[in-house]
Amino acid sequence: MRHFIRRALQKINKLTMEQIQELLFSAAAEIDRLETVLDSLTEGILVCDTEHNLILVNKLAERLIPVSYEQENTPIWFSVRNEKVAEFLETTLINGDRVEEREFDIEVKGIQRLLSIGVLPLVRDHQVTGSLIYIEDITEKRAKEAKLRRAENLASLTTLAAGVAHEIKNPLGSLSIHIQLIQKAMNTNREMFNQAHPRGQDHIGQEPMGYFNLLDKYIGVVNEEIDRLNRIVVDFLFAVRPMNMEFRKGNVNSIIGDLMEFVGYELEGARITYVLELGEDFPLIDVDERYMKQALLNLVKNAMAAMPDGGTLTIKTEAQDTEIQISVSDTGIGIPEENRLKIFEPYFTTKENGSGLGLTLVFKIIREHQGEITVKSREGEGTCFIITLPIPQKEQRLITYGGGE
Repeated sequence: MRHFIRRALQKINKLTMEQIQELLFSAAAEIDRLETVLDSLTEGILVCDTEHNLILVNKLAERLIPVSYEQENTPIWFSVRNEKVAEFLETTLINGDRVEEREFDIEVKGIQRLLSIGVLPLVRDHQVTGSLIYIEDITEKRAKEAKLRRAENLASLTTLAAGVAHEIKNPLGSLSIHIQLIQKAMNTNREMFNQAHPRGQDHIGQEPMGYFNLLDKYIGVVNEEIDRLNRIVVDFLFAVRPMNMEFRKGNVNSIIGDLMEFVGYELEGARITYVLELGEDFPLIDVDERYMKQALLNLVKNAMAAMPDGGTLTIKTEAQDTEIQISVSDTGIGIPEENRLKIFEPYFTTKENGSGLGLTLVFKIIREHQGEITVKSREGEGTCFIITLPIPQKEQRLITYGGGE
């Protein structure tokens, strides 16, 4: 069709009014077809001329990166309302660079999305006639990759767990026993010294009791480190062993209430105010209360660590048609963009004394409940973990039936 229009334009002086009208209808149909193709693409497309002015944009691009058209013949970076993307486009287009993929974490209609943006030159007859900018929403793609990576990591941990954990745990038990024997021998020697030297001094005027006290201090440090290593091993075993879930019908709101009663004083001491926004007439779900309480406790502890100077912890529940949602939000320091896809991976931690298994356990518990967990965060503003759990089919029917009365 385009070749036909081009040939017809070459002979336009010889065309009748009817032929010109037919030609215009054909050109309009061709343009409509091309616009339909562009709007049907699963990638956002923006086209700029040689002066970097925006001349074409499809619907998906408009949804992903809002563009203002207040001024014509204005370089595209002045029209893009996201500062990071605008700066990237300005630098890339002015330098004439070719960028295959650059990732941006931006907010689209109130939801954090991960976008991949590329810039390519438009070339015709060996000359650059403009630039093509393509945008792909890779949020779900990266989430699936992270989920697969977490599953693979858990599988590899399970393979290593039995041998490594027991090889570490047994010597730790032996060390603990022998430290206790050393302490017992020291206490006996201390008593013997006190009996032989009532004034606490030996014949050269030194103070051996000071050495006893120093040894007590050193042994105390050893005991603390043994306890810490033992906790890491216990967490490791808990993370990789199959969980023997005991599912019963339970109310998530009751579990949350019991948990907050347990940690309330600790939150108060940390100058953290907690707010509960629990849905009413909540449906019962299949849940292991012990494990679910452990998962929520880990999220609360994480929130406390993120608010060292105090803040607000909000736990919200709501029921939808086929699932319930639990959100645990804090007003803490937030999670850096580069860490958000790693936080559920085993051994990933930013804490000085963290094992990196806390959120791995949360992830595993939620998956055992056939649920999902996601995270939204902004540095300096806070973090929100969202747990989604399925409502049993029978319970779904009851809710639907009740809503129809």
